[in-house]
Amino acid sequence: MSLITPLNRVLGLGTAAGATQHWWAQRLTAVALVPLGLWFAVSLAAMNDYSHAAMAAWIGNPISGALLVATTLSVIYHSWLGVQVVVEDYVHTGGLKVSVLVLSTFAHVLGAIAGVFAILQVALGTP
Repeated sequence: MSLITPLNRVLGLGTAAGATQHWWAQRLTAVALVPLGLWFAVSLAAMNDYSHAAMAAWIGNPISGALLVATTLSVIYHSWLGVQVVVEDYVHTGGLKVSVLVLSTFAHVLGAIAGVFAILQVALGTP
């Protein structure tokens, strides 16, 4: 008796194809989010003025803008990995599982694009 599905056998995949890479990616994003989250919290706490102009100037700083983009992308990727695990573990209907995973992927990609676009728009000063 084999635990490998016929499709996975054809594709040369085991029962847990990609699980190790997925696990490492989730841990690496979590580790990356510790300093990025601390930087974000300390930076906001150190600000005296939270007006639009002050925030735009802060985001317009190349270091702050780059770290903000890195934080946004790390949060989105970490979220996508986590949602994928939850759906794979708790949604048992095949078609529903695939649909939810596809919708999750689209939502996370859209969130990443919107986040980076917003940061760049504010950093570059375009309306």
